Amino acid sequence: MKRIGLLSDTHGYLNPRLLDFFSEVDEIWHAGDIGNAEVAARLSGQKSFRAVYGNIDGQDIRQAFPLHNRFLCEGLDVWMTHIGGYPGNYDRNVKPEIFRNPPGLFISGHSHILKIIYDRKLGFLHINPGAAGINGFHKACTAVRFIVDKKDIREMEVWEYPRNEG
Repeated sequence: MKRIGLLSDTHGYLNPRLLDFFSEVDEIWHAGDIGNAEVAARLSGQKSFRAVYGNIDGQDIRQAFPLHNRFLCEGLDVWMTHIGGYPGNYDRNVKPEIFRNPPGLFISGHSHILKIIYDRKLGFLHINPGAAGINGFHKACTAVRFIVDKKDIREMEVWEYPRNEG
């Protein structure tokens, strides 16, 4: 069993309240637009850390993290990328592979919109944790935490904080 903290789109800002929300997780996963090496270092200094780079990330982040990160967590096939779309509207760069070889959990960021959707057609869960940072159009900063246990995803919790109170 692994407790996961998932965030995206920090854009160089890390809310201390989010670290409190992630205090009991085993791993932190970041779905891109980290923003700077300091945020990555702070998160990786807290827990086991996995990430992908996003469209605003510079060369330092792009050299440290991949565009796509596909891995197993407790036997669950996880695919994390920054620009991936969502069920019914997958990005053209992931669409062929997602139909050919669907994961058990597909994670993307980029939209700044929190989405947790089960893709009935392909049989997996999609999560976009929204945006945890203060840059963008979103009104609230969001992130999620959940448990992966023998391929099961359970106990999904959402963290939400008003962006203007960062």
